[in-house]
Amino acid sequence: MTKRQKLELTWIGKDIRPKLEPRILLADPKLSYHAKHRVSDEDCFDNHLIFGDNLLALKALEQEFSGKVKCVFIDPPYNTGTAFTHYDDGLEHSIWLGLMRDRLELIRRLMSEDGSLWITIDDNECHYLKVLCDEIFGRGNFVASIAWEKDQARHNDAVISGAHDHILLYAKNMSIWRRIRNLLPREASNNGRYKNPDDDPRGPWLQGACSTAKSGTEKIDTLFHCRQVDQ
Repeated sequence: MTKRQKLELTWIGKDIRPKLEPRILLADPKLSYHAKHRVSDEDCFDNHLIFGDNLLALKALEQEFSGKVKCVFIDPPYNTGTAFTHYDDGLEHSIWLGLMRDRLELIRRLMSEDGSLWITIDDNECHYLKVLCDEIFGRGNFVASIAWEKDQARHNDAVISGAHDHILLYAKNMSIWRRIRNLLPREASNNGRYKNPDDDPRGPWLQGACSTAKSGTEKIDTLFHCRQVDQ
């Protein structure tokens, strides 16, 4: 038995991997469509809509797009047992992890060094998926777990209403991705929130409470000074 020397998520059948041979994509002219001519220089004529098993599709993309994809968004089965027509959403947990591992490894090979991966998932598999992604992409390349509100209604069918799902965000190379983020420009309305009533030589600032602590029966507000920084 091989002695493991790293922190990792294990499951039954983890060492079993599919045998994937090189694949090619064949376009069907009857299903292909694009505009007759370009309207602007930014028009894209090289989009692909691929029908088939997603693992085989990723393998087919590898030869042409390896190391070139800047942004990947995937919406995998949440594995909740819900009935769907086109895929199984009630797999045994270890099988689900194996399927995700195989696809995430291919996705990582497709991504460019400044690329990022966005994954929607719910509480059922989110935290196992996070550990799996840590193993494949490295914990240092985890950017954030973003909560998005999926249901604005409130239901009385749970102790705590699960009104949000998650988006796990990973960078291929955090040090590169952090530098090239396409941030939105700061607007005048944002700058208006910062004042300088005490003529601080460091410039305008915004005061607010960031935490509270208790000393005996007295509650103490800890204040921060948020400095206006040009982007």
